[in-house]
Amino acid sequence: MKKEEIDYLKIEGMFAGATAEVRKFAIQLRANTTESENKLWDYLKTKPNGLKFRRQHPFNLYILDFYCHKLRLAIEIDGGYHFTRLQQEKDRDRTLEISKYKVDVIRFTDIEVIDDYPNVIDKIDSVIKERLKTSNL
Repeated sequence: MKKEEIDYLKIEGMFAGATAEVRKFAIQLRANTTESENKLWDYLKTKPNGLKFRRQHPFNLYILDFYCHKLRLAIEIDGGYHFTRLQQEKDRDRTLEISKYKVDVIRFTDIEVIDDYPNVIDKIDSVIKERLKTSNL
């Protein structure tokens, strides 16, 4: 089967074929979250609009900061090292790879989550409502 013929949605469900090593690393990350991840998790764990989010979710070769499988939505929080050109290229490639699984990624910076929390929540809620409307869930 040619690479472009792969049905990415059939690869290991919500984990998209994540290996045991990736899953193990996700557990480590859950034990060492950042201030901004903790702050956003305080909101997402309340199941906004009745939707379950997972934190530090293993997904293929990656670990998503937050993931809602029902909406196929990942939320990423970028710390300072994400502002280097090399890391921005890696993030772009990572987002492209994740999008092959029909997962959308929205990104916020640490600073946005800490200093502009109400607007971050408003944007997440807006994306959720739009996706619920267009996906007929």
